[in-house]
Amino acid sequence: MQAQGKVHKYGDNVDTDVIIPARYLNTSSHAELAAHCMEDIDADFVSKVREGEIMVAGKNFGCGSSREHAPIAIKASGISCVIASTFARIFYRNALNIGLAILECDEAATDIKDGDEVKVDFDTGAITNLTTGKTYQAQPFPPFIQNIITKGGLLNSIKDRLA
Repeated sequence: MQAQGKVHKYGDNVDTDVIIPARYLNTSSHAELAAHCMEDIDADFVSKVREGEIMVAGKNFGCGSSREHAPIAIKASGISCVIASTFARIFYRNALNIGLAILECDEAATDIKDGDEVKVDFDTGAITNLTTGKTYQAQPFPPFIQNIITKGGLLNSIKDRLA
């Protein structure tokens, strides 16, 4: 399982209110959530993000309230993976539950720049900055988490197992 794309870079303490502002939580439409993803921190995000691209951030990404809407908005916007120094624990769990690939790697999160082209190998945890040629090592996903992400979330993974 791999991802490759251009990087959209953010700093530390990006909270769920910035990822998807509370004024848009009255919808369950993934497309509507994606249309407002990151707009309070990066008004141009939705117009510049392309399917498969990668988000990179600093420490404590996804802090704040425990809304599932935040990882849903990111995934629905087209982002294939989020790499951060650290994630807020509730965001980490919500991201995996909905099948959004996330990796913690402080060195990669610090070094990678906005606009760099990055390739991620989820089987090995290797993160390669194709722009600079530098490779970083994150903890790879165990097979059961890879299955959750591949199936598009925890519920789909369970349904598939029960079928």
